[in-house]
Amino acid sequence: MDATLAPTLRRIPVRGLELAVRQWSGERQPAFLLVHGLASNACTWDAVGARLSGAGYRAVAVDQRGHGRSDKPDAGYGFDAVTADLRALIDALGLDRPLLVGQSWGGNVVLDFAARWPEALSGLALVDGGFIDLSAREGASWEQTAIDLRPPDFAGTPREQMVERLRSHREGWPEEAIEMTMANFETLADGSLRPWLRLDRHMLILRSLWEQKPAEIYPRVQAPTLIAVADSKSRDPGWRKEDEVAQATAGLAKAEVRWFKDAAHDIHIQRPAELTDWLLEALDGGFFSGSGAGDA
Repeated sequence: MDATLAPTLRRIPVRGLELAVRQWSGERQPAFLLVHGLASNACTWDAVGARLSGAGYRAVAVDQRGHGRSDKPDAGYGFDAVTADLRALIDALGLDRPLLVGQSWGGNVVLDFAARWPEALSGLALVDGGFIDLSAREGASWEQTAIDLRPPDFAGTPREQMVERLRSHREGWPEEAIEMTMANFETLADGSLRPWLRLDRHMLILRSLWEQKPAEIYPRVQAPTLIAVADSKSRDPGWRKEDEVAQATAGLAKAEVRWFKDAAHDIHIQRPAELTDWLLEALDGGFFSGSGAGDA
């Protein structure tokens, strides 16, 4: 990655805690606020942020509470709290109606944000998320969901062992993409790993995601919305993704969908150039027109 497009790192006080952000400079409007998924981190947006900055746009990626290098309170992991964090962050950074881009759970976060504060954003991009409705999946119950989606216990795993595991599961990914994913973990003095997001907090977020009903939120979202969908061969057979995407398209005021063929769930890490180009083409092509976006 071009060193001139490397992010600056800051910790921003909001609502009684500090959120760690990675920022790329740019003068064009609107700015982009990049929001990661569950148990992920802001570094996963590094390639996208650099490309947005290279096109003249300011970009900010945030470690949400409990994640990465942000503070980790014991409470406040529901959508009301995490969206309020983003609202306060936008004000603290002086972002003027940014475009919100969220991946996986982060997509559901920015969707919820758009329903709560429609005046605070120019548009949405949902990256293999935002339409996730865990409770609607076949045979779903919270008890079974908690079992099925409980994360593996990677605490104590040697760092190099995890790197090799990622390389084997992400064949063809460049090393910088592997390192973006490795930033989901804290490396301890003995060379072992510990997830930044503690298990109990992970499960609190998972429960809030299970309780959220995106179909009830769509009619309240007026922001133009792009939906990037990973068309992966190794998809959870219980996840009727096509149905969820179709429901989102029908329920949102203005939506455009693109399926990324043979893409992993982490489209923003695996295919950052393709994803960023699509975002910029939509912006330059007037998809977000009428929302205040796209001004030089």
